[in-house]
Amino acid sequence: MSRFRAKSVLITGAASGIGRATALAFAAEGASVLVVDQNGSGAHDTRELIRAAGGTAESMRADVSDYGQCQAMVQCAVRAFGGLHIAFNNAGIPSSLAFRIHEIELSDWQQMLNVNLGGVFNSIKAEVPAMLASGGGAIINTASVAGLIAAKNMASYVAAKHGVVGLTKAAALDLIGLGIRVNAVCPAATRTAMLEGALAIPEIKASMESDHPIGRAAAADEVAKVVLFLASEEASFVVGHAMAVDGGLTIK
Repeated sequence: MSRFRAKSVLITGAASGIGRATALAFAAEGASVLVVDQNGSGAHDTRELIRAAGGTAESMRADVSDYGQCQAMVQCAVRAFGGLHIAFNNAGIPSSLAFRIHEIELSDWQQMLNVNLGGVFNSIKAEVPAMLASGGGAIINTASVAGLIAAKNMASYVAAKHGVVGLTKAAALDLIGLGIRVNAVCPAATRTAMLEGALAIPEIKASMESDHPIGRAAAADEVAKVVLFLASEEASFVVGHAMAVDGGLTIK
């Protein structure tokens, strides 16, 4: 398949999980991929997996909560591939399930907003000029089902992910007239390294499976397929949408 031949793709949070699966999927369909993560060695490993499969990739370390580093990652993609056509703003940090709203430390609240919401804003702001210079493109942000519904003991994460959904819609309105489509993907529980430890505990695994009408967590490549759809011409009329990839969780 070659839906993304001659396309340059930037992916944050691509050292593992959904980001890595999406980077591999884009490369398999002909894209040149810049793999970005705060975990530089993990980003390097994703790059090498792509190259081993015959794809084109570069990697770099960046913290998306720092706007200057977001500018640097975009410049890296443009230098390496000649432009930027697609961005998957996936980097984020997980929620703690331990704290009710009045128990959240102010520093933890601020870090959650800085990374999970501020990081998406910083990335979009840095990406748009390069996309305009490349003739337009598509931006996909990782929100969460926590951006569509709330959950107990997750106030900071829910607030940040609701913010990503709102930011996606606002950015979509600002940019569609310039030839850039913006959408979000909202995964439920997904089998990544971050989740595997919890799923090893039988009670947590049973609870998580019962929450999802489909009866299981998603595989990372199931989310990646939705990201590729939103980035493709097949989704040319999809603008400002927050697409649930949740096994039916939000329809209950």
